[in-house]
Amino acid sequence: MIRFAALALSLSLTGAAYAADPPKPEPKPAPAAEEKKPDYEAQFKKKDANSDGKLTLEEFKGKLDGDKATMAEKQFKRLDKNSDNSLSLEEFKTRPMKKKA
Repeated sequence: MIRFAALALSLSLTGAAYAADPPKPEPKPAPAAEEKKPDYEAQFKKKDANSDGKLTLEEFKGKLDGDKATMAEKQFKRLDKNSDNSLSLEEFKTRPMKKKA
């Protein structure tokens, strides 16, 4: 009988402690990096030095040189769908862009 009373007391104390301090929910995970979309418009405006709404090859390349400049020229030619030697925002948006974490 004494054991039963001790067990009942122990359980009641544990239950009271549990009721007073319920477990906290786990925090929600931060959004994954792939959910963040690149900001094409901000990048376009940053590169558009004369703010004419078009990017020339020189604006597109920026300060790149060497192999990176050559790769940028190839990408520029691929993106310039209407061959007017400039990129519109719509053409610029078709380029793959690294997502920021």
